[in-house]
Amino acid sequence: MDNKILTVTEPAKELLVRASVDVLVVGGGPSGLIAAQAAADDGLKVMLIESRSFVGGNMTIGLPILGFLGQKGNQIIKGLPQKFIDKLKEKNASSEHRPCPLHMSLTLVEPEAVKNVGLEMLLESGVEVLLYAFCVGVIREENHLKGIIIESKSGREVILAKTIIDCTGDADVAFRAGVECEQGNEQGGVQPPTLMFCLAGVDTEKLRLSISEEPRTYLTDFIPNEYFGQNNQFIVVGLRSLIQKAQEDGLKLPTERTIVITGLRTGEVWVNMTRVNGVDGTDPASLSFGEAEGRRQIHDIEKYLINYVPGFENAYFAKMAPFIGIRETRRIVGKYVMTAQDILSCGRFDDAVAVASYPLDLHHPQGGGCTLEWCGDCYDIPYRSLIPEQIENLIVAGRCISTTHEAMSAIRVMAPCMAMGEAAGRAAKLSVRNNVLPSQLDVNLLRKELIEKGAYLNSLELAQS
Repeated sequence: MDNKILTVTEPAKELLVRASVDVLVVGGGPSGLIAAQAAADDGLKVMLIESRSFVGGNMTIGLPILGFLGQKGNQIIKGLPQKFIDKLKEKNASSEHRPCPLHMSLTLVEPEAVKNVGLEMLLESGVEVLLYAFCVGVIREENHLKGIIIESKSGREVILAKTIIDCTGDADVAFRAGVECEQGNEQGGVQPPTLMFCLAGVDTEKLRLSISEEPRTYLTDFIPNEYFGQNNQFIVVGLRSLIQKAQEDGLKLPTERTIVITGLRTGEVWVNMTRVNGVDGTDPASLSFGEAEGRRQIHDIEKYLINYVPGFENAYFAKMAPFIGIRETRRIVGKYVMTAQDILSCGRFDDAVAVASYPLDLHHPQGGGCTLEWCGDCYDIPYRSLIPEQIENLIVAGRCISTTHEAMSAIRVMAPCMAMGEAAGRAAKLSVRNNVLPSQLDVNLLRKELIEKGAYLNSLELAQS
């Protein structure tokens, strides 16, 4: 059989310029949603493009938002991310930031409300939102980005921009622009994705009290049983002995731990237990396999919960996430590469533009295990990690900033990504207003504005001087 790779030459053609803007945000997930609002807050022409039919990204798949609170219980993510939560609360679509011994904090959100409130806030901010559009290329002159090429039902078009923010989570813009990117660990292994799903009809009080009152029967990872006696909205991580019993009885379960999160609606529980090893989130064939395998795994997970876990006896399938949740793909190589040591040592940086506290949380590329390490407090995210080497006019925010594989496991959760989005949006705006490249922006101006707008930063003296 001929294994020769076939190629086709695409004829060159002129592309229509759909828009020319001051700031273009690519990706409407947690970081992009906030970045666009930050960039638009003093009247610049800002556009956000998103490949799906809605904004919100991983906030729409049934996950709680992790990381608004630090390991000492203080709130470390404020500013525009908090304003988004406040808007959700107005619609009874968000909980308080609930302390969690394992994840620092949980903020439960209603996925459908996230889509609506996110879009409303963007439009109210004056952001032009373009859905159903993929970034498929870039317009680059030497080492300067001038715009991107999009593909949609209208064909291929161009959006020109003075500054571009890559909030794709996969470094799509940076990769296409020629920025050096890394993916996975030393062997290329990435954290496996999860397809979330929701069960209704769950007696969450029975579940909660079973764990609280019989701690030796229902062991939970790192979370003391007293936590379940005090909280009627909660996350369960553990019950390993129940999983082992179900596996001995013939059920095929892909993870060592039960992970379920109560929803905001009575009786709803979101399940974070599918694991599809080996999925490359940048390859459509691999993603397609992940979606199919995730759906296949749900069958036995649902049987396990109903037949082995207290409170699930009358549960039934309610809904599934609109897409599989990707934990890791590409990471850019930027001006500074954050390391695990930066996180475990509670690293401080003069150019800090966000603060996070989530632990190193590595879902192993092989098997169903997970490793967590905490630093005891919080750590800074430096501006230099948002700025790629060599390519100008580009800022990156979200899980694909410049980190090692290990460090990415900590900064990847949604609250830190939202904080990075605000920093990136304000940096883009200041770069345009001051007619400087993002890489040349005076970071003290950025830090000063972040603080004035309500963001939380460590070591305020520098920004206020």
